[in-house]
Amino acid sequence: MKKLNLLILGVFLAQNAFSQILQLKKQEFELHNVTGEIVTFQGKKALRIERDLKAIPFDSLRIEATVDETHYARLLGLEDFENGSIEVKLYSQLQDPAPYSGIAGFIGLYFRIQEDDSAFESIYVRPKVGRSTNQRSRNHTVQYFSYPDYKFDTLRKIAPYRYEGSAPVALNEWITMRIEVNGETAELFINDMKYSSFIVDKMLGTSKKGFVGLYVDIGTIGYFRDLKVTKRALQVKKSDEKEIAI
Repeated sequence: MKKLNLLILGVFLAQNAFSQILQLKKQEFELHNVTGEIVTFQGKKALRIERDLKAIPFDSLRIEATVDETHYARLLGLEDFENGSIEVKLYSQLQDPAPYSGIAGFIGLYFRIQEDDSAFESIYVRPKVGRSTNQRSRNHTVQYFSYPDYKFDTLRKIAPYRYEGSAPVALNEWITMRIEVNGETAELFINDMKYSSFIVDKMLGTSKKGFVGLYVDIGTIGYFRDLKVTKRALQVKKSDEKEIAI
């Protein structure tokens, strides 16, 4: 009986390893391999999260294998996001002391997340280099990746700069990030700008619908508020219609 009780306890702990749930206004977030709390930040309620390095250790000698993982806060109540708009206000700070010399304030969004975290799409920013005086650094401000097969370093090797870009963002300031998802494409809009800063013309993942999540990575303290998700049907562009007609 004692062994049975221990087994049941072990299963319970495993199932609840990332089941802490926080509520911000009417939205609930389930923490997956991040630590977090609801705080009052600059006069407004926000979700504050940091990557949990005990849950998923970071290895500076194995960066590709230990970043862009399942460390995020999942929005509950919406499990079938496929196409539409995801908008959030986010604020990125660097941890002090820094756990790694290459930290850049990694913060952004996951979407089409599978129930078991086995696959998802992502666009995030590195605010530390958003206004760099070095253009090469600026070109690494925005990052797309598709979990698990196409993380940032893999994409740099197979398609340099195609899945990265620039955006006018910085640390220690609120950024409005909006992603428009439509079929295989995703466009990033920053701070209510009329035109997108970045476009993924063909996403690489097999995940077609799922949850939405708020992401931070190594060395980042992230604040999030005013998350808005709008689902829409697939929009066929005029250029696509012409190609079909031909």
